[in-house]
Amino acid sequence: MRAACRGYGGEVDQDVTYAILDIDGVVADVRHRLAFLDRRPKDWDGFFDAAVDDPLLPEGAAVVGELAARGHTVVWLTGRPERCRRATLGWLAQHGLPAGELNMRGNRDRRPARQTKLETVRRLANAHPVAVVVDDDEAVVATLRAAGFDVLLAQWMTESDATLFDAQESDGRT
Repeated sequence: MRAACRGYGGEVDQDVTYAILDIDGVVADVRHRLAFLDRRPKDWDGFFDAAVDDPLLPEGAAVVGELAARGHTVVWLTGRPERCRRATLGWLAQHGLPAGELNMRGNRDRRPARQTKLETVRRLANAHPVAVVVDDDEAVVATLRAAGFDVLLAQWMTESDATLFDAQESDGRT
């Protein structure tokens, strides 16, 4: 028998639970490309083009592996623009990360990450319960927690960088 409950916009399938994970700062180490954002003007093309060379963050890979092993369906939620889809899917596969739905920012969407990600998580919650969201952006984490979602703050990228926070929240670009 299939269990269901009411979600934000209708019935929610309880047989599937989502583990929603960010990419940059969670499984991808972006520190080598932050210099592209320290320039004036910022080099967004260079920043995103260099993502193919991101090292894997082993702590993030372990978390996603554990969530998948617990039976959660992995869903990726990134602030990267849609134009980076092919490279992002290739990077995830290259590093042996679980396949899953990839949700990306529209190419011209400049809203803060906390707004775009809340909107997407709410949409996903309409289909299946969200067991956990994993993100490295404290503003995203606070917003999702305030909306009632369980969120793990990824703090394993050792250096906190204002450049990345500004890109996510002020510039609305990642």
